[in-house]
Amino acid sequence: MIAIINYDAGNLASVSNALKRLDEPHIITNEIEELDQAEGIIFPGVGHAEPAMKSLQANKLDTWLQKTTKPVLGICLGMQLLFESSEEGDSKGLGIIPGRLKKFNSTKAKVPHMGWNTFKDVHPHPLVDCFNTEQYFYFVHSYYAPKCEHTIASCDYIEEFSAAVCKDNFMGVQFHPEKSGQAGSLLLQNYLQYVQGSNLH
Repeated sequence: MIAIINYDAGNLASVSNALKRLDEPHIITNEIEELDQAEGIIFPGVGHAEPAMKSLQANKLDTWLQKTTKPVLGICLGMQLLFESSEEGDSKGLGIIPGRLKKFNSTKAKVPHMGWNTFKDVHPHPLVDCFNTEQYFYFVHSYYAPKCEHTIASCDYIEEFSAAVCKDNFMGVQFHPEKSGQAGSLLLQNYLQYVQGSNLH
């Protein structure tokens, strides 16, 4: 069973519909007891970082996420909140992955970065297995995570940034796999297979 974290910034319906298309049993919840019973956690998000963190804190979901050993997939803002901080309102994140989110330079190109884009570079990891620089994914974001040691796929818009990251049991993607057609569906399947493998150990 997969649990989708329910908080004020979650794009819950589209993620749930993507899992339904894959016939994957799941729940949408903000109850820690239900999260404890799930095999994997999807942490979606759209909107502003600061109110999103406050929503997580209101239900103690922030401390639960920081401590969990379950496979977690952060999507868009959910990925960004895995980092330490953001220039967006100078807000703090969960601090699971080192680094600070920066805003794209709007004097160089249109911001937000919106639409289809490809990976520029892909590193070996089960989440991005079978992908190269040819598949297109759907992005909508004004802030980005700079490339770092935890980057497993990068993208180029104004400058190169982290399109997918991983640290221990935490994975994150800046794009929306649930809106990225066949490529996004394959990435979600990779995550589900990762979850299944983690629960065999």
